[in-house]
Amino acid sequence: MFITFEGIEGSGKSTVMGLMAEELRLRGFDPVLTREPGGSGLGRSLRSILLDARTHGISGRAELYLFLADRAQHVAEVISPAQEAGQIILCDRYCDSTFAYQGYGRGLDPEQLRRVNDMATGGLMPDLTLLLDLPVPCGLERAGRRNKEAGTTVSEGRFDAESRNFHERVRQGYLAMAAEEPERFAVIDASQTAEDVMLQCLSAVEDSLRRRGRGLE
Repeated sequence: MFITFEGIEGSGKSTVMGLMAEELRLRGFDPVLTREPGGSGLGRSLRSILLDARTHGISGRAELYLFLADRAQHVAEVISPAQEAGQIILCDRYCDSTFAYQGYGRGLDPEQLRRVNDMATGGLMPDLTLLLDLPVPCGLERAGRRNKEAGTTVSEGRFDAESRNFHERVRQGYLAMAAEEPERFAVIDASQTAEDVMLQCLSAVEDSLRRRGRGLE
């Protein structure tokens, strides 16, 4: 099962994904944890360009194609092999980040984004997308505190530095996509504790599996 975690900056995706992985391991599973950008060898090099606050003057289209290069290699090197092995895949960001950030945020044409994304991924979409939603001011405050504590304010702060209006467009884009695809998306209130968010995510995973006649037990 291919599960993605999406949301604005500071929504807690990485933390919650780690907690879910621990729970899955307790149940006897061996989940694959990965992320975008940076889930492959090539992606780690691209991540340092895409997220560094010192990266200036990058156009919206150049940004898009760097993310797509990361994704194409990620699918080939990590996601597809894990699917073929029958593993549960937990991925921090995937194609919906492109639709939200470069589409709703940057204003690039959504149909073009879907076409080029399909080329990069071979049309591979998640089985379930967990959208961790919370108000933009809360998310940006969390992200700023996290980066300060981790010492990554510069190395991973480029998107945090975008305007509040940009992040509001991204959030509304996510919610619009979730409304369009309710079977794939589960919207989770990310203003709760990480443990409570994880439990709601786990419930969404179990619901999704039940619809497929499967379970986590």
